[in-house]
Amino acid sequence: MNRQVSDIKSNNRWIYVFLGIIIMMCLGTVYSWSVFRLPIEQLFNVGTTKSGLPYMVSLAFYSLFMFLSGKHLDKYSPRLIMLIGSLLVSVGWILSAIASNIYVLTITYGIIIGTGVGIAYGVPMTVVAKWFPERKGLAVGLVLIGFGLSPLVTAPLARNLIEVYGVTKTFIILGISFGTIIPLLSYTFRYPGELDNTNLSTTLNKGNHINTKEMLKSQSFKVLYLNFTIGTMIGLMLVGMTSNIGIELIKLSPKQVASFMSIFAIFNGIGRPIFGWITDKLSYKKAALISYSLITIASTIMVTVKEGNLILFGIAFSIFWFNLGGWLAIAPTATLAMYGSKHYSQNYGVLFTAYGIGAILGVLSSGMLIDILGNYNFIFYLIIALCIIGIVSSQSMKK
Repeated sequence: MNRQVSDIKSNNRWIYVFLGIIIMMCLGTVYSWSVFRLPIEQLFNVGTTKSGLPYMVSLAFYSLFMFLSGKHLDKYSPRLIMLIGSLLVSVGWILSAIASNIYVLTITYGIIIGTGVGIAYGVPMTVVAKWFPERKGLAVGLVLIGFGLSPLVTAPLARNLIEVYGVTKTFIILGISFGTIIPLLSYTFRYPGELDNTNLSTTLNKGNHINTKEMLKSQSFKVLYLNFTIGTMIGLMLVGMTSNIGIELIKLSPKQVASFMSIFAIFNGIGRPIFGWITDKLSYKKAALISYSLITIASTIMVTVKEGNLILFGIAFSIFWFNLGGWLAIAPTATLAMYGSKHYSQNYGVLFTAYGIGAILGVLSSGMLIDILGNYNFIFYLIIALCIIGIVSSQSMKK
């Protein structure tokens, strides 16, 4: 027990936050799909709906395996789980280079990479949460910044690689890079007290805690699940279409879009600690109200925006990316606050399946609206309607 307490008080624990940020930045390349989307449409001669399949499926499997791996995070070494996840990510990227059509790419990119990201995603969060029991929200929020800021690095990098080597060789380069970087950085991962087999639950999990079965029965979980689905549905549909909307609606060049995405990634990253703080200090209800209100304002801007208006496009999509990052902090913070830390890995794993549902609904609905109606405005009308549902449901949550 003394070993575990001294571990937790050690300043060396901050290394896990730093390593977690870098690892999350590698995993977060999934958010740069819009950079690959147009080259994929040209390579396979497919429309908007089909080109969104790999992205949609990757997010669905990411959330599914986040759920499935959650219950194992306290049973096995974080290094082992991270190794398995990183190998799948690496293999998925490399196999994507030899995909012969959009459906094979959906398997290699969507299923294999999505599974790997889902397995690996929860490890840095769980590790730092155990190392920082007195400031879980801060530690988890800092690690999540890496996932949100990933496109700041990976979008311009991928764009340049595509221009020089083509999209297929870019897949290989990324696969080899991630297959090397992630296992090396995660090699030092361990839980406090792990070396002397200290029982973590004795020290870190005190107070009232709600297990997964009890959580599923609560009214608060149903509302939180609906709200998280709406928040991620809106965010993921727009993150995946940022490049298309910028090029086709605003008439930006691919390089201009890549530059904008770097800015959007910053907002996505800072949205996590900001909304985590709002949820902690104010309440979940107020955090949800602020988020949905901001998204409604941004959607109204996009309905009225004209071709060539870079400023309004930048403002609106900065808000969209900011709020997607926000929901990825609101959800885990609310889970810890409402249901305690003892069953956090399992509880948040279950809640995170809403992310997959949001991905499927968001990508399918946006792609179909554009392919059938040919007008991006209908996407923003849908988003405004979803925000109204989110506001009403979140404010009705019982304490």
